[in-house]
Amino acid sequence: MPKIEQKQVVVNEIKSKLEKASSALLVDARGLTVEQDTSLRKQLREAGVDYKVYKNTMMNFAVEGTGYEYLKEYFSGPSTLAICYDDPTTAASIIKKFMKDAKTLEFKGGVVDGVNYDAEGLTKIADIPSRDVLLSRLLGSFQGPMASFARVIKAIAEKDGEQAAEA
Repeated sequence: MPKIEQKQVVVNEIKSKLEKASSALLVDARGLTVEQDTSLRKQLREAGVDYKVYKNTMMNFAVEGTGYEYLKEYFSGPSTLAICYDDPTTAASIIKKFMKDAKTLEFKGGVVDGVNYDAEGLTKIADIPSRDVLLSRLLGSFQGPMASFARVIKAIAEKDGEQAAEA
């Protein structure tokens, strides 16, 4: 297979992943030890995140004409691409937690739900709880007033029952 066809396969792979993605982050992972890199990859893989090093030229061709074209300005130096498919904040959260131990790891930029973010923006995005956590908090906030309402109705019913028994 000629080199240009091999490169086209890689470009198409990146494009197909980005088409299904809810977010894509660029990370500079220089300075990580093999052990740290393996641990980070394992955590991301378990969360359903694709995390792979691609050549900047391949990523440049892949994002051409897509919603991820913003990433082009960060294609300098070694870049690792983290792609989320389900919860768009998952990769940012995992990477930010990992940054506490691996001081050399840093965000470059990314696109989350179609919105472009720089490194500072991704750090803030990483603090947003996952969709499941937000839903459970919402349901918990509904549960408190409903439980109070149920207790009031029960007390009224018991009071009416006592008055009916006296009559």
